[in-house]
Amino acid sequence: MPQKYVIIGTKISKKLSFYGLVGLTSLCIFFLLFNQRYSNYVEHRLQPVISEVKLKPRSGKNEELFTVFSNINNLTYFEIQEVIDQQRRNIEIDMEEYQYPNGKFGINVSNMNELIMEKGGRPMRSIIISSWRSGSTFVGDVVNAHPANFYHYEPLLDFGIVQVRGAPLAQVAINNIYALFNCEYHKLNNYLNFGKTHPWVFNHNTHLWRQCTSHKKICWNPDFVTKFCRIFPFQSMKLVRLRLKIAEALLEDKSLGIRMVLLVRDPRGLMQSRKHRDWCPSSPDCSDPARVCADMISDYESAVRLKKKFPRHFKVIRYEDLSLDPFAHAKNLYEFYGLDFHENVKSFLDTHTKSDLGGVSSTFRNSKAAPFHWRTDLDHEEVEEIQSVCSTAMRLWGYSLALNETHQKDFNPITNYSL
Repeated sequence: MPQKYVIIGTKISKKLSFYGLVGLTSLCIFFLLFNQRYSNYVEHRLQPVISEVKLKPRSGKNEELFTVFSNINNLTYFEIQEVIDQQRRNIEIDMEEYQYPNGKFGINVSNMNELIMEKGGRPMRSIIISSWRSGSTFVGDVVNAHPANFYHYEPLLDFGIVQVRGAPLAQVAINNIYALFNCEYHKLNNYLNFGKTHPWVFNHNTHLWRQCTSHKKICWNPDFVTKFCRIFPFQSMKLVRLRLKIAEALLEDKSLGIRMVLLVRDPRGLMQSRKHRDWCPSSPDCSDPARVCADMISDYESAVRLKKKFPRHFKVIRYEDLSLDPFAHAKNLYEFYGLDFHENVKSFLDTHTKSDLGGVSSTFRNSKAAPFHWRTDLDHEEVEEIQSVCSTAMRLWGYSLALNETHQKDFNPITNYSL
């Protein structure tokens, strides 16, 4: 072969080697940069997870991340983080023009961060104490119409159809309520397991249930619900199984900052409404008017004491008064809780108080007529039976006796009362 061809071939070979080396070097640099960016991304997205998982000592960042990946379902945590991030954005939008109390109503709060647990704040907490079929679902929904509210609906549902008046259930009930208000769902396994087959545990909580319908896999995950709960500036709760003398412990604890309302209803209206519920007759705590009215007397005695002891944190509302003038009493309720009487709340009242829609559990009602259906739905003999064991409770709470069948049909059953 001529020498010039050998020289040319050698030069081409050197050029190919050079370009190959450049290409290989570039490829290595690319993989190094990609690996660094990917590791940083994964570490950022998993930061809430990494901070909660105890890692065994290892020699490098990638090995630590591998430990996380090998011990948790990372897809679940990605989903949880995405849902919580989106809800944070929704809350910020809902609260853009919110009117904070800023010293009014005895509440010195001027911005949202002061109310968010994950930022070291304390939510504004409201609670309704009542009994079955007292209008508590309606009042609970009135409060839940408030923006950015996390609603603890019937946290003692898993206790069954019972009234908690003392040991042994009282301490368990109070512990569960503390866990809920502090967003400690890891302490509530029975509550969460019960909810998996009884969805109404969560489905009244508007914001939470919206996520549950789209993200069923994480809905009952205690990690998710704990983190989700901790980003809300407001918490509300309604209870129909806890008597007031037990609930007093919640007012005693100033760290909770609870404002509590006792919701009372005429026992004749209670008993008439409970007739429509198949779960009530088998439980004396629900179906026996003597027990119902004994609880009303006990609640009255507790209310007298709490009104004096916690004048800013305890209040009584009769369902009948609220129903006859829902806007005025709802506004008064919101002022007591220290909440802004928001346009969302006014819209809820406007759409839920003018006509009867849905079944017996619906909150769409002609509010002026709803409390008094018992006058025509109950026979006078049934009314007399209730009145015979409830006269003291009725007198304390300002409910007049029906004297006979004719009188029962059109008399005004409510009068004034005082604590």
